[in-house]
Amino acid sequence: MAVGANPVFARLQVFVMVETLGNLHIRRYGDAGPIVIVLHGGPGAPGSAEHLARGLADGFRVVEPWQRGAGGETPLSVARHVADLHDLVRRLCAEAPPALVGESWGAMLALAYAAEYPTEAGPIVLVGCGTFDRVSRARGVGIREERIARYIAEHPEHAADLELSLGERIMKWHEMTDNFAPVPVARNPENPPFDMQAHKETWQDMLRCQDVGLYPEKFSAIVSPVLMLHGDYDPHPGEMIRESLLPYLPQLEYRPFEQCGHKPAVERHARQAFFAVMRRWLSAHLE
Repeated sequence: MAVGANPVFARLQVFVMVETLGNLHIRRYGDAGPIVIVLHGGPGAPGSAEHLARGLADGFRVVEPWQRGAGGETPLSVARHVADLHDLVRRLCAEAPPALVGESWGAMLALAYAAEYPTEAGPIVLVGCGTFDRVSRARGVGIREERIARYIAEHPEHAADLELSLGERIMKWHEMTDNFAPVPVARNPENPPFDMQAHKETWQDMLRCQDVGLYPEKFSAIVSPVLMLHGDYDPHPGEMIRESLLPYLPQLEYRPFEQCGHKPAVERHARQAFFAVMRRWLSAHLE
């Protein structure tokens, strides 16, 4: 399947292969260079890292797995996703540990994987990383709440949404609260719908892991170089997240981007610089 449906990525005429490997449905982009595994966000948003994967496909062999959905005999957990990722790494990367590029929740999963299997994770890039403590998480929720309230005040036709719960409001308006100036991108009809049950099960387990002191403390085991790329408009408070991680990841590098929201891969003002920084850093650490 050739790329070309989206004008933003039209220059990347890479071939995309779709297949099932082990427990996961995957897409592969590009046919040359080191392997980079791109992890989508959500949790429960398979296919959402497509533009991130496409943007790396001109210099790397990119693999975009769709994480396991809900519906099994037991609720989804961080450990289950880590095990699935480990199975994928073992199948694909016998020669050398792959780079892991995680977006939002996917960034958190990349760290959880590298903490569990430190010798089998290559360089790690955290894009719009999620939160690992209650203070920064509350700040992120507050930013979204403020933006929604301001938008509804300016657009009173949506005033009824103020009666929704905060969680429902954030879910409905997340694109408005999270993005600064995204380029227009059409949804790929091949991507499955958002899996709300997978989201709830996985996120609740991540919160449990934080409450019992597993994360971010366990990240001290990570030996990979780590780069954190974060938009200055992202409601996830980048500097607070960085400070929460530094005691356990002293090797963490941080690069903010101006006029950039939660998904730098599609942000009009930042995407070119974002991909340039990420490609250079990955190339330097994958030699």
